[in-house]
Amino acid sequence: MLRRPSLAPEAARHLLVGLGAADDAAVYRVSDDLAIVETVDFFPPVVDDAYTWGAVAAANAMSDVYAMGGEVMFALAVAGFPREFDKTLVAEVFRGAADKVAEAGGVIAGGHTVVDAEPKYGLCVTGRVHPDQVLIKGGLRPGDRLILSKPLGTGVITTAGKDGAAGDDVLAGAVASMSRLNRLAARVAREAGATGATDITGFGFLGHATEMVVASRAGVEVDATRIPLLPGARALAEAGHFSGGMRRNRRYVEGLLGARLEIAAEVPGVLVSMLMEAETSGGLLFSVEPDRADGVLDEFRRGGEEAWAIGSVLAEPVVRIRP
Repeated sequence: MLRRPSLAPEAARHLLVGLGAADDAAVYRVSDDLAIVETVDFFPPVVDDAYTWGAVAAANAMSDVYAMGGEVMFALAVAGFPREFDKTLVAEVFRGAADKVAEAGGVIAGGHTVVDAEPKYGLCVTGRVHPDQVLIKGGLRPGDRLILSKPLGTGVITTAGKDGAAGDDVLAGAVASMSRLNRLAARVAREAGATGATDITGFGFLGHATEMVVASRAGVEVDATRIPLLPGARALAEAGHFSGGMRRNRRYVEGLLGARLEIAAEVPGVLVSMLMEAETSGGLLFSVEPDRADGVLDEFRRGGEEAWAIGSVLAEPVVRIRP
């Protein structure tokens, strides 16, 4: 049986976020005003273009640093390609990732590549954050407003793209969303005094929201009409373009202990499935005090982005979706 490794007392004292409570990244305090954020993520191609895949994979990996309230410093590449894979395409994957990390203010400092039957690419990312500004999944506070920084629908659209059913403009919208960094969202959340956050990725909106509820021992009430969707995503969902991840996520959410799931009968079933669908490089979901919510939305607009107030935090551990 595998056992959790024990930590030396000094190391344990400085590990602010680790195996004790599942979160988006590990956080280790170096000094009174500096903590290191560490995470790793990689996946197979989600789009056909090699450069874009590298950029999206990098944005997705760095998102976990932003979900903890941090800033990116540097990254190490983690890659696997078939031996016969076109080396020109490999170079494009690397270039897309390097450009995206540079956009974040960081640099790719090295990495490791292996021969693999299925192409994979991602990053091990190192970031920094002030120890007093770490955002965690368990930081929801009853009475706060919930903010979402990107629309949903990347999973549906990329699945439809693989089926040849998504138009070029719809695919372009999904790529733009997946490529957009959560850097502004992390800064706005920090400056607004947020304490709880996560990014919406593989477990879908409901999966990650439920994780926050379990960790916070608080609840969320979400207005289904306020949840933003990428252009074209709902039509593709109505046509049945869901990934296998959606069904796995449904089982995952239903199996999580410590949170009750309440979805109003009036909420369309297709929307519920979209809330279960896996997302790639989705936005941040975080909470702020009610009197700061409008200012947060204004700050996003000043930064050239959009965000949405979609609900509130409750005292009881429930995930409630109302029409």
